Amino acid sequence: RAAVASRIGLTRAAVSTLVDELIRSGLLEELGPERPGRVGRPGSALAVSGRGPAGIGAEVGVDHLAVCAVDLRGRVRSRAVRHVPNRDRSPGPVLGELTELTERVVAEAEGEGLWPAGLAVAVPGLVARDARTVVRAPNLGWLDTDLGDLLPAGLPLTVANEANFGALAELWLGEDTPRDFLHVSAEIGIGAAVVVDGRLLHGNRGFAGELGHVPVRPDGPECACGGRGCLEQYAGEEAVLRAAGLEPGEDRVGLLAGRAEQGDTNVRRALEDAGTALGIALTGAVNLLDPESVVLGGALSGLAPWLLPSLRSELARRTAGPACPVSVSPLGPEGPLLGAAHSVVRGVLDDPAAVAERA
Repeated sequence: RAAVASRIGLTRAAVSTLVDELIRSGLLEELGPERPGRVGRPGSALAVSGRGPAGIGAEVGVDHLAVCAVDLRGRVRSRAVRHVPNRDRSPGPVLGELTELTERVVAEAEGEGLWPAGLAVAVPGLVARDARTVVRAPNLGWLDTDLGDLLPAGLPLTVANEANFGALAELWLGEDTPRDFLHVSAEIGIGAAVVVDGRLLHGNRGFAGELGHVPVRPDGPECACGGRGCLEQYAGEEAVLRAAGLEPGEDRVGLLAGRAEQGDTNVRRALEDAGTALGIALTGAVNLLDPESVVLGGALSGLAPWLLPSLRSELARRTAGPACPVSVSPLGPEGPLLGAAHSVVRGVLDDPAAVAERA
């Protein structure tokens, strides 16, 4: 406590009062006396608590639901995943299942001395600025859906596009992540998030980053969004499987990667074409925004060895300035879920007093 007082310029008495409050709220814990050999009465070392508030992150995917609990130290303490086809299901049953998973994860977390500080949900679609209404999710078939009416009451709720949460996870958890980058995330659909000076660029309505619906061939096939020739029709998982002559299964990325590793020429050609389409779609964003790098996350990370050569070549050929570096996120498909949970944790750390009032 003396060290904290010295560092922040408050009296030791004031710091002790604040520390005691944070300990009672479960945000800090005492680890015992400091190392011996120091003059005077030994103080107690302090650490962010491994008990107390936890961030609950959830993800609604086209073919899965996932929930996890992350403590204030950033550790995943509980996780639940259910593989289920959600396309064209009404929101009620989908969110009912998500609620079941959330309750299970919360119960497991509470068994370890944690309590939920909030729930953040990643979705593959456009989210209104109220951070709870899904305006449009073409690959789910959802329109104007207020998730706040269908998810557990009593928890502070935030809903955001899955690519945005993936970008935040990259920013907070990645190594040497730049402050300005484009994060591209994919499964059935493809989304992107723009990070400028360490902050997400949301756009006027909160819809920035819809890379999957950038047309790469205006006369191409019709897309679920109503447009034609969108990037998703060439680089989404199902599009690549179709181009390779394969039937979609539960592990689409594993199937494509396995066939590519075995030298399947149809799969490799389909992935090369997908990389080219990604390069075309990203060219406009790179020329407009001049990011420090492009980061591939989600399913794209598992297919990067076969996507990157043509993607990089297309970007280098089309961009006005020097080639923009393209890297692969180590978080892979876990990024959006982790970003959602960590967004709640960051909220606790940014405003511990608000959480202390609820503890």
